[in-house]
This record gives sequence, structure tokens and C-alpha cells, in this order.
Amino acid sequence: MSKIRIAQYGTKHGHASGKLLALKRNDSVEVAGLFEPDRNRRAELENADGPYAGTHWYDSADEMLSDPTIIAVAAEGLNAESLDQTEAIVAAGKHVWYDKPAGDNWPQWQRVVANARAQNLHIQMGFMLRYSEAFHQVATWARSGFLGHVFSIRANMSTHIPVAAREIIAASHKAGIFYDLAGHVLDQVVWILGRPKKVTGYFHNHSGQVPAFSDNTLGVFEFENALAFIDIAAMQPQPMARRFEVHGDQGSAIIMEPFEPGKQIRLCLQEAQDGYVKGEQFIDLPGSDRQKLYEKELEVFVGTIQGTQQPDRLLDHELLVQETLLRATGGIA
Repeated sequence: MSKIRIAQYGTKHGHASGKLLALKRNDSVEVAGLFEPDRNRRAELENADGPYAGTHWYDSADEMLSDPTIIAVAAEGLNAESLDQTEAIVAAGKHVWYDKPAGDNWPQWQRVVANARAQNLHIQMGFMLRYSEAFHQVATWARSGFLGHVFSIRANMSTHIPVAAREIIAASHKAGIFYDLAGHVLDQVVWILGRPKKVTGYFHNHSGQVPAFSDNTLGVFEFENALAFIDIAAMQPQPMARRFEVHGDQGSAIIMEPFEPGKQIRLCLQEAQDGYVKGEQFIDLPGSDRQKLYEKELEVFVGTIQGTQQPDRLLDHELLVQETLLRATGGIA
């Protein structure tokens, strides 16, 4: 099968360089080039080493988007830029590999998805944990009934980001670090439990740095017969101690911290089943580093738009993740 030409729109998302590297490493992709609207940022990167080296730079978005040989575009602008960029990409008739989250404007995101559907275009959100072997295994157990009735999911995705990054997020988005990161684990929560009945967010600044930025946050998601809790702070000491837990009445599965690279699951079963013993056991996995997860994301995106596989998540799911995030942050009443 011939290579498909993919471009990149923007460079300021935290995953932008890793996504460009994934594009360059994929044998099914020809990197057409990239456009960065900030000329100072472009000047900084044009002569940089690493993924940006040797890349063609477009002088305008129109130059890139009007090229009929470009089949898809990776949307990698700042969170405050990326929804507008994605709308332009879809309007140009191109598939989108869209890095999270899907903006603050819920009607606009719905409009973008509707336009993509009308043109039979694929939008795949950049939630890389979908492609973690550990997360995939836990979700499979939870969705299949292996753990019984799932009554609780708990996730911690804390991090440490510098003051400058906090200022950028605070200038454009409610709920601070929760807005920025919660989508990764919300993607898992709604995949397992569906749409929550009620959503409550608690967003505080407890470090004293950048008072407008919520740096210590909690989301509580209430379902018919389950609860989910997501806590995220922005000032956790390194290395990060991230953890993901799914609890059912017949078993629990915990991706032990740190959940990246996801090398171990603690499984506890009420009764032996499917080759696993009753009680506690630890399942060791090879794990995947962040770059490998980006590359797995891209493999699925390319396979979907080439028609060699079905999408891992339908657009209805991508809408649900963002709706749930915005219900938590106050972006939807």
C-alpha cells in the first residue's frame, strides 16, 4: 500500500514533538510538513535538532490545507488553539489526529464532529493510554464482566509543571491541571462505565503559585451504581506516582504506580477464573514508554483511514469524553 501524506498543524502542544517523531518513524506515512502560526516559535524550531530537523515548513495554514495530496493532519497546537485548527482541518476535508483535550467550546466541538461525519472523515483523539497494554487489559476485564459489577474507579494522574506552563493554562482554561490532563483517564472511565449521571469538580490552588491556576483538583463522577474519582495535582515531586484502579464485586485490577510504563497489574479475585487464582496476584507486563504509545496511536489512526481496520473509538465516544470533561470543569452547565 502506498504511503499517505500527513502534515502537522502547530507545535505548542506538550506532545507535539513526540507526535512528529511518530509520523517520521511510521513506514506508511510521508510527512508532508508542518505549519506553526507563531513565527517566533517557528524560528526557534526551524534550526533545532530532533524531530523538527529537516522538516518542511509551510508559510500559511492555507498552503498546507489546500494541498489535495495531504490526507490527514495532526493537530498539535496549544489547547487554546487546537479546536479552531481542527475545525479548519475538517473543513478542508482531511482526517485529524487530534491531541487532547477538544477545546472549551462544546457547541463548536459538536459542530466539528458533525462536519466530520458528513464528510466520512475520521477524528482520533490523542489519548495514548488507550494503547497501553496494561490499560487495555484492565478495561477488557472491566467491560467483559470478569471483575463482576464495577462499582468504583479511582485514578491519580498528578504531575509537576513549571510556573510558566501554569500561567499559559490559567490564561485560557477553567479547572487548571484537571482540564489539561483528566481526559486521559476519563477516556478510560467512560469506556468502562458510560455517561455519568452527575459530575462534580473541586478545583483549588494550594501551592500559592499562579493563584488563577487550579493546581490541586478532584473530579467525582456518579453513575447509576458506581462512582469514579479522578485526582490531579500539578506540584507532585518526581518521579510521578500515577495509579489507576478498577474495583468490582468479583475482583479488582490496579495498574501499579507509575502507570506509565505500566509494567505491573495487581489482580485480586473473589474466585479463580480464566487461569487466574483466587485472591491476590501480580501480572508483569513489558510496558511501553510514551513514544511507543504515540506510535501505536498512529498505527491505529493510519489503519483506520486506510480502511484496514475499524476505529478503536467511535466519534460518539470522543464526544462523550469531552462532554464529561466540560461538565466537570464548568464548560457545560
